Amino acid sequence: MVDDDFATDDVAGRPSKSQRKRDMTALQELGEKLVALAPDTLKKMPLDDRLLDTLLQAQKITQREARRRHLQLVGKLMRSADAEAIQLAYDNTQAGSREAARALHELEQWRARLLQEGDSVIGEILQAFPGIEAQPLRQLVRDAQREAGQQKPPVAARKLFQYLKQHQTAPPH
Repeated sequence: MVDDDFATDDVAGRPSKSQRKRDMTALQELGEKLVALAPDTLKKMPLDDRLLDTLLQAQKITQREARRRHLQLVGKLMRSADAEAIQLAYDNTQAGSREAARALHELEQWRARLLQEGDSVIGEILQAFPGIEAQPLRQLVRDAQREAGQQKPPVAARKLFQYLKQHQTAPPH
């Protein structure tokens, strides 16, 4: 029995039919992932005009069978595109999304600590966020704690989060 991963036709060392089919399916799956991206993100990727237009059209199709056929067209167009460059660009967008999510989780943890522990965390915040000012930070923490005690909507807690977010990427002074 021949392992399909390494199978090649006897003619000129070409990949087997099974391997070609797996490659085409992989390209179609990449196309499906691209369809899920925002149009602005797609426009920044190394896509030719026809492929970009086809991807944008696929985003508008809701009927199941029409969408399936359109995704097959995307897969066909992907065969003539630079799939490695597109895959790399897609991976970069996903890495950026994961990094942004991680940064937001970190901010949420800082805010939670500030609301629970109060002034004891301020010193750590001043070191972690260069350029942040202690007085406005303390005021936002007090307002947020007061809101939580009165069971009001978390307006000040959101302002605290935004203040931290504003200074998260600020360069050190």
